[in-house]
Amino acid sequence: MKKYEIESLLKTFIIFFTLLEILLAINFYQEYQRELKQVENKISLEMKLCAYSLQCEGLFSDFVNNSSNIEINRLYQSDNFYSYYKVPSSKKYLIKITYPMKRYNTLIKDVEYDVIKRFILYTIISIIITLLFAFYALLPIRQAIQLNEEFVKDILHDFNTPISSMKINFKMLKKEIGNNTKIERIETNIETILRLQNNLQIFLKGLKNQADRFDLQHLVKDRILYFQALYSDIDYSFDIDSTIIITNKDAFIRILDNLLSNAGKYNKTDGSVKVYMKNSKLIIEDTGKGIKNPSLIFKRYYKEQDRGIGIGLHIVKKLCEELHIGIKVQSQEGVGTKMILNLSEIL
Repeated sequence: MKKYEIESLLKTFIIFFTLLEILLAINFYQEYQRELKQVENKISLEMKLCAYSLQCEGLFSDFVNNSSNIEINRLYQSDNFYSYYKVPSSKKYLIKITYPMKRYNTLIKDVEYDVIKRFILYTIISIIITLLFAFYALLPIRQAIQLNEEFVKDILHDFNTPISSMKINFKMLKKEIGNNTKIERIETNIETILRLQNNLQIFLKGLKNQADRFDLQHLVKDRILYFQALYSDIDYSFDIDSTIIITNKDAFIRILDNLLSNAGKYNKTDGSVKVYMKNSKLIIEDTGKGIKNPSLIFKRYYKEQDRGIGIGLHIVKKLCEELHIGIKVQSQEGVGTKMILNLSEIL
């Protein structure tokens, strides 16, 4: 299951299970109160039988003076339970029957054990029912998402043939007419399409668990040369010493490409992009438009410009989490943006 499917399943389970448990708790509390009442009724009956038959096993009896303050056949409770009953042959005395609290507590423990045991059993049943309900509720969503993903995968697959054909034909054309600025720009745009295609593939498939060892300096230099050609009016520069990192190289390139592309795409005319290391952090700093709501930029489909579809930075965040790279953004409108990647765990 994918992360969002697990999240949806957990939320459905938690909400439904919580509601069931609240209903169960209310029901069993009321049942517990009824059980306590039945125990008290049982005690009253046992004391009454003791008063009439004087067969009081485990109970205590005593005679007391009759008084107007004493209510007959009422169950009193202090240190023990006790009640007063009439003596048939005397109006002066009453018989007091005492029911030991220790014996009452034993009965209550039995009641509590029985109620708790049944509550646990019903809770287990509710867990099973909730899981079945959660999976059933998730099923149509998964089917719809799977249908959309298969549709997008088919389109991405169909892109491969015309894109590959264009790349081959442009290489043949360059051989025939030599280097040409327009051809190079078209080739750069084709590479951009391929990069977007890779983003969508990562978005759909997720990240393969593979660790590579490579030099960050060489990689940054290579990617900056690529984006410098793409955004010729932007001054790309870097200041990074030779630094070996160990992580998934393809995924890290996707992160770097997205950030460098945004830094060029949303920059000012004749602006600049600087890439440098500071305290195990890779910083990409631009002189662009800035971001209105930095806290929202990693949300799926969120965008502040008309360009793009709003998944680039969501993918960046997702990849950073899977590669154990911390990512922060500092931005000021009209001044620029800093994207800060904490590489301390992969150095």
